[in-house]
Amino acid sequence: MTFSPDLVSSPEEHDCDEVFPLVFASSSPGDAHQIRAWVADQKPELNRLLARHGAILFRNFGLENDNDFDKFIKAFGFPNFTYAESLSNAVRQNRTERVFTANEAPSEVSIFLHHEMAQTPVFPSKLFFYCEHAALEGGQTPLCRSDALLKVIEKNQPTFLSKCEDLGVRYSNTMPSKNDSESGQGRSWKSTLSVETAAQAETKLHALGYSWQWCAGDRLRVTTSVMPAVRTLSDGRRVFFNQLIAAFKGWKTEEGDPNKAITFGDGSVIDDGDMSQVAESAEALTFDMRWETGDAVLVDNFLVMHGRRPFRGTRRVLASLVGNEERSASGVSTAN
Repeated sequence: MTFSPDLVSSPEEHDCDEVFPLVFASSSPGDAHQIRAWVADQKPELNRLLARHGAILFRNFGLENDNDFDKFIKAFGFPNFTYAESLSNAVRQNRTERVFTANEAPSEVSIFLHHEMAQTPVFPSKLFFYCEHAALEGGQTPLCRSDALLKVIEKNQPTFLSKCEDLGVRYSNTMPSKNDSESGQGRSWKSTLSVETAAQAETKLHALGYSWQWCAGDRLRVTTSVMPAVRTLSDGRRVFFNQLIAAFKGWKTEEGDPNKAITFGDGSVIDDGDMSQVAESAEALTFDMRWETGDAVLVDNFLVMHGRRPFRGTRRVLASLVGNEERSASGVSTAN
């Protein structure tokens, strides 16, 4: 029997010029060989659809565990981007070489909309998510098209957008000496930078163009070089590609002041009112991915922001990153 899932409509899909997200659903689960064969045959079309729509949900594909998910990812032939080599600030646990937990933050913590690792010079081009166990309540993964959001900002906040484009942005955060699973930003500086000593950390930070300060308790506060807040994709679409919403709403600083976490590239303050309006606009465009156990989603990281809603009960969502190989993105060029 041939495995042939159907392209179906979701009752909750958003229309952002294109259907969002796309949904492929199978009437009966396929075995591993059938799924690999289908992915290999459909890969050019799946790549085209992903670049156009931003996210694809695969439902009832017979994925029962992390190893099934790993094999599903491998069928696409994308370059792997390991958690260990990333500069992600989130605490995660590896299941396989290419599969890890999405975020270890407590269930009551919201993970706000962001492009994965957009606060760093090295970020993935795509993300896979897999629901190993759906939450009893809540736990949706919000998805937001950043090209649609940029159009809203361009219309309603043109001055703010001009500053983002002209100045770029800087991010600051303080990394603990040991992993703190109670925080969505709790990865230690040793793990984040893949180093063992302070001297090695400083060498790595210097190469990245970051500034830094050692704090009490062997914590390390870093500030990035100037990062673009708006990028132009290879197909000409412009996207609000950054971590501004997540940093403004969710990054904790000692002072409790989001202006300590984000600034424009020249160090000037980003207005709270502007950021609140951006967050509200993004929320209005957001699709909440309501997980069913066994679901997998492929997300274009250049085009779509994601997050995590609070939840009740057991929720296990796994993730995998795809190396930045196939779609280039250019941004503002701002001197450090």
